[in-house]
Amino acid sequence: MTSRRLAMLLTAGLAVVAFAIWLSSTRHLERATLAGDLVLPGLESALNSVTEVRLTKGDGTHATLKRGASDWIVGERDYPADSGKVRKLLLDLGALNVVEEKTRLAANYPQLGVEDLNSPKAAGTRVEVVTPAKTYALIIGKSSSAKSGYVRLVNTQPSMLAAPLVAVEADPKRWLDHTLLDVPQDRIKAIEVKPAQGPAYTASRDKKEQPDFALRNVPKGRELTSPGAADSIAGSLAALTLDDARKQGAQGDPKVSQVTFRTFDGLELEVSGGLAVRDPRLQVRGDLPPARGSSEEAARAAEEGGQGEEKGRRQDRQEVAVRRNAQSESPHNRHALRAKVTPFARRSKHPLGWLLKAP
Repeated sequence: MTSRRLAMLLTAGLAVVAFAIWLSSTRHLERATLAGDLVLPGLESALNSVTEVRLTKGDGTHATLKRGASDWIVGERDYPADSGKVRKLLLDLGALNVVEEKTRLAANYPQLGVEDLNSPKAAGTRVEVVTPAKTYALIIGKSSSAKSGYVRLVNTQPSMLAAPLVAVEADPKRWLDHTLLDVPQDRIKAIEVKPAQGPAYTASRDKKEQPDFALRNVPKGRELTSPGAADSIAGSLAALTLDDARKQGAQGDPKVSQVTFRTFDGLELEVSGGLAVRDPRLQVRGDLPPARGSSEEAARAAEEGGQGEEKGRRQDRQEVAVRRNAQSESPHNRHALRAKVTPFARRSKHPLGWLLKAP
């Protein structure tokens, strides 16, 4: 064996030994720093700069949460998001820390729900948190307990058990601000109902102390089922929440019922909607029309933050919520809202049928 070949073998042997030592030290260092480490280092200090959060499922379901000028918006609906829910998501992601490392084998990822989302059957949810400096991406899989769950950073091998448990949903409607209206019945003075079919009718009372609403335009020979038969209409706006929202079309459906609510303190609400063919839940739209007198000043006060200042007529949080859904200069501010109640449309041969006794 020549000295040259001996030198080559010696060099190769030293290189193999050096690589083995480096690889061993790297694995040891990686495992030593994982436990207790933040899953998304740097995010906690960058939460105030987050501009967008994207949530995606393997079946194509996705939700995009966008930071607006003053609040969060659900991009797929162009409608205000539940800011408290978005805030909790970001805080949980920023505080997410590793409990222990789990499998690195891709074949075992489905057991934890952290496989790549290249199949509709993938159980996890991909979450992307966008900041000006960086986009943080991870897959949130199945829960391990009430306090922890499995996660994996996108394009990395290690899966991890991490805490706290992060609850994510990719359905856009789950992120909407579901609070719509809350006008208690004792504020209502009159209701004007214009059904899609049949004659219109009005229920009203002169004083708050009057317990029941008087129904006008009752057909001859008919009478109310009870003195308070029309009261349920007046109470239909109390604690009203929505299920979903969509942009209103350029032309509204002419086959809808319309109801105008008027309160003793001057608020006027117009609600319209109908029973959809494929979805029996009522779709409603709330508008806050210009009020008389100094209403424009009051409306501006409401838009500027709902300060509750008395200018002509009281503008409270309820009116601010309504104005958020009202039509403004932008056509995107009008939505059809799918609500959980049917305040003025019920199946009946006659629009007053459910209020009147049988002949």
